[in-house]
This record gives sequence, structure tokens and C-alpha cells, in this order.
Amino acid sequence: MPIPDDAASITAAGVRQLFARRSLHVPGTRLGSIAFPPPTSARSHWHYWWQAHFLDCLLDEHLRTSGAGEGGGAGDGTGALPEARKLARGIWLRNGGRWRNSYYDDMAWLALALQRLDAVEGRRRPRRRVRILGAALRSAHTAELGGGVYWNTTRDYKNTPSTAPAAVFFARAGETARAQDLLDWLRDRLFDEDSGLFLDGIKADGRVDRGLHTYNQGTVLGALVEVGGADNLSAAADLVGAIAREVADDDGVLPLAAGGDAGLFTGILARYLAGAAVAGIGPVASATARRLLDATAHHLWDGRRNAGGTLVLPPVQDGPVSLSSQLQAWMVLEARSKAGSTGTAGD
Repeated sequence: MPIPDDAASITAAGVRQLFARRSLHVPGTRLGSIAFPPPTSARSHWHYWWQAHFLDCLLDEHLRTSGAGEGGGAGDGTGALPEARKLARGIWLRNGGRWRNSYYDDMAWLALALQRLDAVEGRRRPRRRVRILGAALRSAHTAELGGGVYWNTTRDYKNTPSTAPAAVFFARAGETARAQDLLDWLRDRLFDEDSGLFLDGIKADGRVDRGLHTYNQGTVLGALVEVGGADNLSAAADLVGAIAREVADDDGVLPLAAGGDAGLFTGILARYLAGAAVAGIGPVASATARRLLDATAHHLWDGRRNAGGTLVLPPVQDGPVSLSSQLQAWMVLEARSKAGSTGTAGD
């Protein structure tokens, strides 16, 4: 069954209806409840980095409905941009009036989302909150282990989840040499020749964690596209092919986790597949990226169901529905919209 043109809008409205709340009950703020029905404890864990992706999703919605582009500030009919501003305030408030936390990957995600918010608002200079987070990421990019970005303030592990989104941030900030240095480190230390994918990380003693996760492929892909140049775009095309070969199932559907942090992973990959599809990585790789997005979006849409009077999307969960899983679905549908449908999967 074809996906309707307004599928991303329907999903966005459902996520906002089910999960958006005031942060600590303060007017003029928002925060995403981690589940629906929401936890009964008013001080339940709130997942800093999930909120960063909620903010990114609101910006996706704004850009899709306004046609403003990343550098424009045109209005939209959904109120997504005002909601994004409220969510940024809510994150700061819930984090104790601070922007930083103890995990550099978390800070990279929020830095990226706030950096995009600055761009959407047409700011010529980053706001203080983006400068604070950017400085934190620079402090974690050190010569130990040959380069890369530490995972957290314990500084005993450098990994793809922190290094790749930091590279995207630096590329967008105009620090191209630093971003390329991080890409070179990832290629030298964490690229798996057999699969064509990127491994998770390297410990202080040099041992490599060989875990393969979907979101790591997405952020490396995003960094390759953002830095650009013939070599990086060629590597991006190769990575898209490896994702199709090694990650997707026989129908081209990317794996979808039901909750927890992993509930966001394929949504993140989808965001960067969409960016790659429209970035000049070549017709074959672009078509492959679009096919993956189409197949995954159709799988999600075909499995939709009603909960709490609104739409929720797969995977089916026993008990409360995780915010992460619904942000993942939202990201996939926004990514498909951005990349453009191939018009084949599921039609």
C-alpha cells in the first residue's frame, strides 16, 4: 500500500501529542516523556540525547513544511519551530541549567541539533550554547590513541559514536581540517575491511570493540558528505553499498529496535542516508539509499496501529511505547520525504 504524502506529518503530530510535555512543569518549555503512558515518577530519567533527536525531528518538520531550507527562517503551519525553541529551553532546564554533561557523544548530538536551530534562525554567529558544546568536543579530540574523540569524561575509550557526529559538527562549523582528521582516524583505526563498515571503538589499552551498529554507519556517512571532496564522496558511496549488503534484510528493510537507546539507531542512519542521497554520491549509491529508505518506511507504515487515540509505529512493544522508537519512525519518514521516494518499495 503506498505511503500517503502526509505520512511524516501524521507521525510528527502523533509523537508530539503522545510525548511532548512541559519540562519540570515550567511554562514555555518542552521535554519528551521517555514513554507513553508516561512514567509516574516526576523525576524519572529523561535521556538527554533522546531530546537532542527530538529537537532535530522538529527542525526536520519545520524545514519540510516551510520550504525554508537550513539557512532560512520562513514560518510553517505546524508550530514546529516554536516547539523546537521550547524544547531547547526545556533541555537546558532539565539538565540543571547547563548544556554539558559527562558524555561527549551526547553533547555532540545536542550540539548538532542546536547548530541546526541556529542555521534555521539565520544566525550568523553561533549562540553561546553551541560554542560551549563545541568547546567540549574540541577538548575531547586529543592525540591519545592517534586521535579521535573520547566517549565520556572518564577518557578511557574513543569511539565512532562520539567521533563521527563531532566530525559532522566541525564540518558544519567550517572546521574542515579537524573534521577530516577525525574521518582519517576513523578510517585508520575503526574501519572493518571485511564488511566495509565501521566498528564501535578503541579502549585505552588499544583493544578494539568490534561491535557494528547502524547509527555509526550513518554518522560516518554524514561526515563524509559534509566534508565532501571526491575521495570522501566515493567513500560515502561505498559505505551506502556496504549498508545495503551487510545491514539491511533481503527486502531492503533496515533493522528496527523497539526501545532503549537502540530505538534511535536506525532513525539516525536514515537521516544521513537521506543527506547522502541528495549529495552527489553517484546515481547508483543515491538510488540504493532511496531504496533502503523506501523499504524501511513502508515496513513502518504498514505496521502502524492506534494507541492513546493516535498513531504509533513498529516495532510493537509490550507495555509503554518508547519515545526512542517513535522518534526513529519519525526520522525514517522525514528522511524518505527529503530523499524522495523511488516509487517502488511496497507500491
